[in-house]
Amino acid sequence: MIITSQFPPVEVLDVPIHDAVLGRAQEYGDRPAMVDGVTGKELSYAQLDGMTRRVAAGLAELGVRHGDVIALYSPNTILYPVVFYGATRAGATVTTVNALYTADELHKQLVDSKAKLLVTISLFLPVATAAIEGTDVGEIFVCDSAEGYRSVMELLASTGPEPEVTIDPANDVAVLPYSSGTTGVAKGVMLTHRNIATNIAQAEPMITLGEDERIIAILPFFHIYGLSVLMNLPLRLGATVVVLPKFDLQQFLTTLDQHRITRAFVAPPVVLALAKHPAVDGVDLSALKHVTSAAAPLDGELAEACAKRLGLHAVLQAYGMTELSPGTHAVPQDDPEPPPGAVGKLFPSTEMRLVGADGNDVGDAETGEIWIRGPQVMKGYLGRLAETDATVDQDGWLHTGDIGRMDARGYLYVVDRVKELIKYHGYQVPPAELEAVLLTDDRIADAAVIGVQADGNEVPKAFVVPMPGVELTADEVIEYVAARVAPYKKIRQVEFIDAVPKAASGKILRRELRAREAAARE
Repeated sequence: MIITSQFPPVEVLDVPIHDAVLGRAQEYGDRPAMVDGVTGKELSYAQLDGMTRRVAAGLAELGVRHGDVIALYSPNTILYPVVFYGATRAGATVTTVNALYTADELHKQLVDSKAKLLVTISLFLPVATAAIEGTDVGEIFVCDSAEGYRSVMELLASTGPEPEVTIDPANDVAVLPYSSGTTGVAKGVMLTHRNIATNIAQAEPMITLGEDERIIAILPFFHIYGLSVLMNLPLRLGATVVVLPKFDLQQFLTTLDQHRITRAFVAPPVVLALAKHPAVDGVDLSALKHVTSAAAPLDGELAEACAKRLGLHAVLQAYGMTELSPGTHAVPQDDPEPPPGAVGKLFPSTEMRLVGADGNDVGDAETGEIWIRGPQVMKGYLGRLAETDATVDQDGWLHTGDIGRMDARGYLYVVDRVKELIKYHGYQVPPAELEAVLLTDDRIADAAVIGVQADGNEVPKAFVVPMPGVELTADEVIEYVAARVAPYKKIRQVEFIDAVPKAASGKILRRELRAREAAARE
């Protein structure tokens, strides 16, 4: 059975993303659009709009043309949207890069995306300069300043004309984030202007933002959740976005207090801190009216504990994935009694199926794989037709790899995952990638990785078979992997075993390792 939304359909936004977001910027005028939560520096809507146009002109003078790819490798700053929308105004596609990437990880994305320009910050230059070797990147720009490198401020100083670019919203790719999908290595997710612009419109009835709202942006803009919900959506609606470059609990709490933040979009580890950390007691959070969690599953009891401590009627949830631009479900904020643990109701103009292992739709209250169809479904994976076809079928249904059930009120609960990705603090960690790293260690004969629960989070645990006669400690394994991957991908636990369970085909039987872990915990 095809499940449809309870909400009226929305109009497909066939406009460039910069117009969808900043179309009313001059009307908002001097209202603060972006605020640096550390320094207090502000950009008004009028300034933000004007700066994106100057960046577009500067990029055009550099020779950036329609369809070129620009890599944006930066933490959250007030210049992030300036560069992002400036690039799309110039007709470019922006590939957003994880700020925690190593040089090798960044290099792979630059090669795969065929990026011609890299925009970063001075702190990241050692990684950036190492990563561009052997890529199409012709120049590195910095958002701040560094000797020997041109700054984004030079682009802003351009006196050239704003480029006149014809954008086809339905087909032109606006943003190219990288996702591991349901399995495997990271792939470029082609999201068109129509995809992400329309998904903002789909979110509006679920997440009702007022123009006087002040939103804290700790989730990274390079992640599609942060890009869409903390940048695109609030700037379209005239809210003020207060940015922090990284999550530090004390700085986060101080910013909530001093900037009178009204709404926080977070991931489950932040909900855990708000629910339990003693530092929360000494902070005035009376302005905070809404907390929404997404990016990873949130326990219903933890959500209730956080809401009770903060005096909120509920901590709301939302659901989606990069390949869905990203949203498909959210808990409506005007529901006086949202059910604990539910990730929300279906977005407008979105269809869903819950499909059993036999390929048939499941019955009421039964669990099945979540399939989604709607205007937010990605164009596909860059250069990976087979992976695209394996994820989006011929009828346009995107197979999420998540297992869910729906209640009588139309609320979705995500109960399990078909996919084997580990979600650590909302970041995707492919087990196969960590296994490949482990097997480069001459001291390790075989290895497998699964996600296990620890302190309310899912963390990577390695099951390791040492080489015969080799003395190896868990700390040595952890240190070896940590030196070769981004911090969020690090192995957190190690168990030594005699053999990794495998099928006759050689595929690792992770379900047996998960069963072993569950038995050990019992």
